[in-house]
Amino acid sequence: MEGSQERPLAVITGASSGIGLELARVFSAEGFDLLIAAEDAELTLALEDLKSEGAKVEAHRVDLATEAGVIELYRHIANTGRPVDALALNAGIGAGGAFATETKLADELKLIDLNVRSTVHLCKLVVADMVERDAGRILFTSSIAATMPGPFQAVYNASKSFVQSFALALRNELKDTGITVTSLMPGATETEFFERAEMEDTEVGAGEKDDPAEVARQGFDALMADKEKVVAGAFKNRAQVVAGRVIPDGVKAEKHREMAEPGSAEES
Repeated sequence: MEGSQERPLAVITGASSGIGLELARVFSAEGFDLLIAAEDAELTLALEDLKSEGAKVEAHRVDLATEAGVIELYRHIANTGRPVDALALNAGIGAGGAFATETKLADELKLIDLNVRSTVHLCKLVVADMVERDAGRILFTSSIAATMPGPFQAVYNASKSFVQSFALALRNELKDTGITVTSLMPGATETEFFERAEMEDTEVGAGEKDDPAEVARQGFDALMADKEKVVAGAFKNRAQVVAGRVIPDGVKAEKHREMAEPGSAEES
């Protein structure tokens, strides 16, 4: 990758659109060179957009839902010959519908492979290098979905609960080192997520959403300030998380059902 060795390097997954692309923009504006990754063809457009905005960026198209894809990306990172100063583990997908009767197992296993397995795998590889240098920052894209059971998004919410727990545990393990870990917890955000998860007919899918650029900026600022986590986007997201600390899980599950049940957009 072309770029000054004095400039820090940020690696961002899921960077072809949405929060990931906006994270890339923020990191670039704050003086980072970029290595962005995603599995879809939109990555080429993201690369062109970032370059047109003056970013020093390299893109690597890879399917991180596979073990081979994670290893391939890590080898690509190693081949740059540069340390990773910031790792944004943002790649993830959703799957909407009733687990028992509507969703496809293959889709849910891929969701687990991408949201959970690849996050752990890539983090394991990169954090070892950070520990050796005693320096680095890791940003996990979790979700406010991590704080509640998710009827009609059962596997997705569970995956984000895993990411949230993993991020906070890793932060604690590394608290006496030069490595920082932050969890970014967005609410519903204006991205391709709901279309890809086939949730456009749900109340949450059809409702008002947060600006991904704002979410990304809040995530970056929290990472640089060494915050444990940041609930990003609208005030209602923070209020929901705070209220969730005292609301029983059964009540939270029922509220989530109202938002995520197929056809709920027509009822709201």
